[in-house]
Amino acid sequence: MSAARPDPRTGARRPMRPLPRLVFMSRWLQVPLYLGLIVAQAVYVVLFLKEVWHLVTASMSLDETSIMLIVLGLIDVVMISNLLVMVIIGGYETFVSRLGVEGHPDEPEWLDHVNAGVLKVKLAMALISISSIHLLKTFINPDQHSTHTVMWQVIIHGAFLVSALVMAWIDRLTTSTHPEHFHELAARQPTAATQAAIDTQH
Repeated sequence: MSAARPDPRTGARRPMRPLPRLVFMSRWLQVPLYLGLIVAQAVYVVLFLKEVWHLVTASMSLDETSIMLIVLGLIDVVMISNLLVMVIIGGYETFVSRLGVEGHPDEPEWLDHVNAGVLKVKLAMALISISSIHLLKTFINPDQHSTHTVMWQVIIHGAFLVSALVMAWIDRLTTSTHPEHFHELAARQPTAATQAAIDTQH
């Protein structure tokens, strides 16, 4: 079946030209990338189970600080896994094809309003969470890190915070100036004929 697009004048679907069709179909080249991220997530699951097993087997010989560092490492793995899920599901939905999970009881809450801007902001927030975990691990065990390392971790964390705020601000500006925004405003305003009828009544 040939790819088609609606005619803006008649609403009927017409075949796409070969070159635009090739460019449009090139989005499927991203599928191996997302499959590779799924494999990476499986590796993180193995790493997580390995760390849990180490925590259980060595819990009686570890002190509180060591246990806390291991738990923070587990949280770090979970945060990275969440980041992978957002990139895999949100990226595929945004840049490749619809997943068709509308109405599914397990559909992610954020998926129904995801777009490139929202996805970037969510990724930035996930990176901030991961950076916070690493920074907390450094503060808990400062003897293994130099002052120079701690300083750069704080600077990088602050850069992540500023980047997230800037991206959220740009996304808000883009959303407020999007053409759909003007269409909504136009729909709320009365047409010339309606305004004339209102003026006549008054």
